[in-house]
Amino acid sequence: MILSTKNLRKEVSSGNSNLVILEDINLNVEEGESLAITGPSGSGKSTLLGLLAGLDNPSSGYIFLNKIPLHELNEEERARVRKENVAFVFQSFELLPSLTALENVMLPSELKSKKDPESNAKYFLDRVGLKDRQHHYPNQLSGGEQQRVAIARAFACSSKILFADEPTGNLDPKNGKLISDLLFEVNSESDNALVVVTHDHDLAKKCDKTISLKLGKVAE
Repeated sequence: MILSTKNLRKEVSSGNSNLVILEDINLNVEEGESLAITGPSGSGKSTLLGLLAGLDNPSSGYIFLNKIPLHELNEEERARVRKENVAFVFQSFELLPSLTALENVMLPSELKSKKDPESNAKYFLDRVGLKDRQHHYPNQLSGGEQQRVAIARAFACSSKILFADEPTGNLDPKNGKLISDLLFEVNSESDNALVVVTHDHDLAKKCDKTISLKLGKVAE
């Protein structure tokens, strides 16, 4: 089991009371498995993704990532776990504007002191069809191309689990389908687990399993 939660709950202070964002979330993801998290806006999808990835701590409950109890760790400890186990693809791409596509893809591998990060980055840029765009800066790339760079960067990390937050949300239908297909194609070549937050029903259907949130709870 690469990821599991039990009785997960998240609440925040709101005026004189507490607002419950997530309640009683139980899920399991095996190595190589894909999970889609769906639901309307405001249902807690992105909050759940942040908890699963160790970006935030739950109010109560348990989260195990690669058998590590995230719920027991402080921020510094969770950051170390993320560095070794987690990769991200964000809706807003999150590329560094001062770096080329190649440099953006190389950066996480360099931070992890991976062997030959340049060759690794070039391989994944080639896999996402951007071999001829590797020396371009983000502002010289289309939205679809920037998202492909983000996917190449995520897979170049060789992490245990990849989290994607609305990876097709800012793209037109044609590029959305391209990115969706590419995400699963490249992921199928590894034993990485994939967790996707999405409104895209076609993307969700490609996952091994789906949970739908409604008002912070898993809908039956």
